Amino acid sequence: MTGRGQGSAGDLLELVRTGRATTRGALQQATGLSRATVGQRLDRLFRAGWLREGAGGPVDSPLGGRPSITLEFDDDHAVVLAADLDTRHARAALLTLTGEILAECGGTLVVEDGPDVVLGALGGWFADLLEKAGHGPQEVCGIGLGVPGPVNSDTGRVVQPPIMPGWDGYDIRGRLSRAFTERTGASAAVPVLVDNDANLMAYGEQRTGHPDCSAFVLVKVSTGIGAGVVVDGAIFRGVDGGAGDIGHIRVGADALCRCGSHGCLAAVASGGAVARRLAEAGVPAASGSDVRDLLAAGHPEAAALAREAGRSVGDVLATVVTLLNPGVLMIAGDLAGTAFLTGVRELLYQRALPRSTARLDVVTSRLGERAGLVGAGALVVEHLYAPERAEERLLALGV
Repeated sequence: MTGRGQGSAGDLLELVRTGRATTRGALQQATGLSRATVGQRLDRLFRAGWLREGAGGPVDSPLGGRPSITLEFDDDHAVVLAADLDTRHARAALLTLTGEILAECGGTLVVEDGPDVVLGALGGWFADLLEKAGHGPQEVCGIGLGVPGPVNSDTGRVVQPPIMPGWDGYDIRGRLSRAFTERTGASAAVPVLVDNDANLMAYGEQRTGHPDCSAFVLVKVSTGIGAGVVVDGAIFRGVDGGAGDIGHIRVGADALCRCGSHGCLAAVASGGAVARRLAEAGVPAASGSDVRDLLAAGHPEAAALAREAGRSVGDVLATVVTLLNPGVLMIAGDLAGTAFLTGVRELLYQRALPRSTARLDVVTSRLGERAGLVGAGALVVEHLYAPERAEERLLALGV
């Protein structure tokens, strides 16, 4: 095995879970381990309930014989909770380990009310989801949370978030874990993973719709503007979680941004900026979600401003595309409609080199509001069942 050369039980699980080796013989070949050793390590995974036997595979030998029994990751042994926070709204879901949503809910949750209030409320939402789906808190192996700000993935804390007052440096993991325990009666704390919302949206979309794309960029345009980047199947976060914060690139305008600077892209092209311009023109709009509703209703002024905003974003994305050379550029969020996408394409293809866009697909979100939830669930599973972490958990289980 790459890196360790031992072929631990966690390594074998990774091979089965990713589909790279799904029979005992294939595991022997991939790891170089003996049949007996593979059997011993698989036994640990069976006892933990993480693997199961599937149907017999094809007979490889021309002499015939018994078909090989396939091995499968058993996604019934646990569930994952996920939540995705926007500035004034949130969604939460209960998912299987393979990303199927078993129950979900959404509603008003204002990040400006502060982390204690918001995370406490999420604990109640999680309890309701478990009851609705008929699962107990002891079945939850982890919680994933997306937030609209830069996150240091090592600590799970947001770092100087422009639109999350009171959250800077807050212990999100600890508070959400306590809220879950308090509201569900769970006997033990569960691990909590926190990441930027655009990162998790990008992760969910790339894994489910574009798994073969080695460089994937998602741009979320809602109250603010942020980008998630997935390279070779992994989220690219930068040194401390600040990668993808394109909403605060200066575009030369004089508009005041919520970060305190003038001329940020988010100040002129976000859902909040478009809503502000509509309100100044006498059209009732206070947020990106209001703009989304106006666009869905075919409001001409909203469409014109969305297209103009798209052109501003497209101008910045020409640089992003030239730098990263992605295969897919996905537009998501409240403004991700025809008018905005048209504006993006106008400036993107005008400003970027043809070499950078020759193999680029510019698309809109497939998962919609579920993208962040699916990404958060996947992040938890990839963390908990990664080889070294899986080995630690097996030892803790006593198998």
